Amino acid sequence: MTAIDSDVTEVRPVERHVDTLLRLEFPDGPTYLLLVEAQTKPDKAKPASWAYYLSYVRNRYGQQPILLVVCRDRTTALWASRPFRIGHPSHPNLTLTPLVLGPHNVPKITDYERAAADVPFAVFSAITHSNDPDAGAILNVLAEALQKTDDETRTICSELASSGLGDTPAAGIWRTLMETGLFSFRGFVAEGLREEGRVEGRVEGREEGRVADGVAKVTRLLEVRGIPVPADAHRRITTCKDPETLDLWFDRAITATTADELFTDPPQD
Repeated sequence: MTAIDSDVTEVRPVERHVDTLLRLEFPDGPTYLLLVEAQTKPDKAKPASWAYYLSYVRNRYGQQPILLVVCRDRTTALWASRPFRIGHPSHPNLTLTPLVLGPHNVPKITDYERAAADVPFAVFSAITHSNDPDAGAILNVLAEALQKTDDETRTICSELASSGLGDTPAAGIWRTLMETGLFSFRGFVAEGLREEGRVEGRVEGREEGRVADGVAKVTRLLEVRGIPVPADAHRRITTCKDPETLDLWFDRAITATTADELFTDPPQD
């Protein structure tokens, strides 16, 4: 047995960031702090970090924290679901058991009504199924549902989705939906997109800039969704000079199954 320094103060600053931290307030109930971590693969170092996050948040804010780990594959989700023990194997001092969401226990939400009824859960559906062939459809209905939410919810959920999607192909679809102005953003996501717009030379507030941007939005969204664009449809889009018409075509491109549907009024009920 050897004595070591008992001072546990961190002399040097160490940067530690949880992916997302949210305050959950319930009517007639306690307030919890939700730590959301997106995990892409098993990592033996992560449980110790999660334990630190939970202890730090509990001490700093004086409220009970909840750790939610969101995974894109079943293997990682099953790994994250097991209890992680700190201390002696026969009598651990701390047992960490995260709440875990993955493609095995989160449904694919591709219906607008279902997404609108629970937007945060639709975000988790998009993240956990980001490697699925239906990822585009999930993101499309999520984007539509976010249009009907308040600014704060829209910002939180859009940034949570951006963080959780990481570098998956679905992240490109989501980024396109954001860049094309489907809804208004605040925070670091919005600032990043505005900066890219400045670098790329986008000119806002000028009519010709709106037209060029509108053409790019429509053609890019059709491309990302994998919808073929015949030559006559492409010519019609790229020669359009009316920004309002281009905005209308973009809205229709979110759910269209063919390029021709952009130019046809939907049937009335």
